Amino acid sequence: MTNLKPAILLLADGTVFHGRSTGLDGTAWGEICFNTGMTGYQEIFTDPSYFGQLMVATTPHIGNYGVHPDEVESDGIKIAGLVCKNFSQYQTRPSAHKSLFEYFQENNKVAISDVDTRALVRHIREKGAMNAIISTENTDLDFLKRELDKAPSMDGLELSSKVCTKETFFAGNENAEFKVAALDLGIKKSIISCLVERGCYVKVFPSHATFEEMNAWNPDGFFLSNGPGDPAVMQDVAKEVKKVIDSDKPVFGICMGHQMVALASGLKTFKMHNGHRGINHPVKNLITGNGEITSQNHGFAVTKESVEESDLVELTHIHLNDNTVAGIRRKDKNCFSVQFHPEASPGPHDSRYLFDDFIQNMKTNKA
Repeated sequence: MTNLKPAILLLADGTVFHGRSTGLDGTAWGEICFNTGMTGYQEIFTDPSYFGQLMVATTPHIGNYGVHPDEVESDGIKIAGLVCKNFSQYQTRPSAHKSLFEYFQENNKVAISDVDTRALVRHIREKGAMNAIISTENTDLDFLKRELDKAPSMDGLELSSKVCTKETFFAGNENAEFKVAALDLGIKKSIISCLVERGCYVKVFPSHATFEEMNAWNPDGFFLSNGPGDPAVMQDVAKEVKKVIDSDKPVFGICMGHQMVALASGLKTFKMHNGHRGINHPVKNLITGNGEITSQNHGFAVTKESVEESDLVELTHIHLNDNTVAGIRRKDKNCFSVQFHPEASPGPHDSRYLFDDFIQNMKTNKA
């Protein structure tokens, strides 16, 4: 496209970055974050955990391989908007069903390009995550500042109920070996696929479901999903998760589910400086001693101090970049959880063994 309009990005600390419209015009606000993955942009954009966030892509080319229906994690784009360096209007992958431009257009999402994303990411790394606004419609800074002031802080914001299923639904073969009750806090489709591929019949429950409602189905195990927002304000969910853990049936939690396990076990969470988002995060499994490259997406984490002080929980995985908690398990219950994404579509797949561990736990518990 030619003659694209100027675009502007205003951060909450007053910093301004200039760019151009991609033709996907409008105004959008949210907490700004960055993802370091070089592939998987469609999975990132459709991940419910990114709900309410402006995404900065650190890889310089976005949209070059188009979009494909097999690479979605939900029913549509969940990010609030996109900031990138180069936005490809066209795709060249033969199997792609449409261009990223068409996909954003269908989802009524804003994307701006030609931004100095290297400088922007350095700024976020130094100053921390904060709210921001992008616009191609109005570049008046006073107007944008007033609009940005209306945006709520991610700290203290509950978002899982906005992206979870409203009604229960099933996935897999009803005659499968295992029945898994999955609590949807913002679940990704690839997580459900990983369970189904391993012989699970999955019943997905909305985030407000009670333990009694889930347990009435008589599942062999419980899965607690990823999701957006601040875990500390989800105490009602944590209370139900405590009942889930106390049932002594196998429990597996990922990301927000991991944080719910932590809160239900008396641990604490905190908002990170800028979070972990990408497909290249190094984690050490403290049980096996193995290193794993993982996919991560979270702006909150469990405090290491609360794990070390706990008599109920032990640390199983640690993030090697900053020594934050990457995995825990209960010493007294059949329950473990991780802060990263073992399903990791499009990859890496170093940690998919965790699904196998969950299956083995259910198999042992049924014996």
